Amino acid sequence: MPKQRSKKNNTENLAVLNFFAEAGLLKKIKRSGWWVAGIKDPESVAEHSFRCAVIGYCIAEMEKVDPLKVLLMTLFNDIHEARINDLHKMGHYYIDFKEAERKVFKDQTEFLDERIRHILRTTRNEFDKQSSKEAIVARDADILECLVQAKEYYDRGFSGAKRFFKRGPDFLKTKTAKRFWQQIKKWDSHSWWENVVKFER
Repeated sequence: MPKQRSKKNNTENLAVLNFFAEAGLLKKIKRSGWWVAGIKDPESVAEHSFRCAVIGYCIAEMEKVDPLKVLLMTLFNDIHEARINDLHKMGHYYIDFKEAERKVFKDQTEFLDERIRHILRTTRNEFDKQSSKEAIVARDADILECLVQAKEYYDRGFSGAKRFFKRGPDFLKTKTAKRFWQQIKKWDSHSWWENVVKFER
């Protein structure tokens, strides 16, 4: 029995290590929607996911929902793109990408530790169905991160990024995210560092 248990543990550990390696691909995969806006070298999926998690945590605390669950949803929301890349909305119009996402995520988690697999699949299903307050917050965080990124690109002179302001805000649901959006519209995305760096006079 100890040998069998050890062999099982080794197999599960290898599966998790492979999962780590696969997640690392997201550092190389670009967010393709920005190409349409004329951004030649947009941020990676991993960069988006990181800030999405930061935003999600803050909104969760402000909306008084479970921040850990929101963090899980935001961090793992795009992990399927390690296998099928990021696809902009024009591509979604022609391809049932949502079905592909579900299939990939199922395959990605198939050989993980049973507890990890259960938690990831449960939270992913909750997010996809938008069946909890946490799922709504996580989705708002995803949209808000795109809006923040769009404002940053726009402030850097990429006028095409402003097109993302037209429809994205309509999908925000929480009061907190909507308040942030009202501020983002008037916000100078480059001004924050001026409050940190003190210029000599």
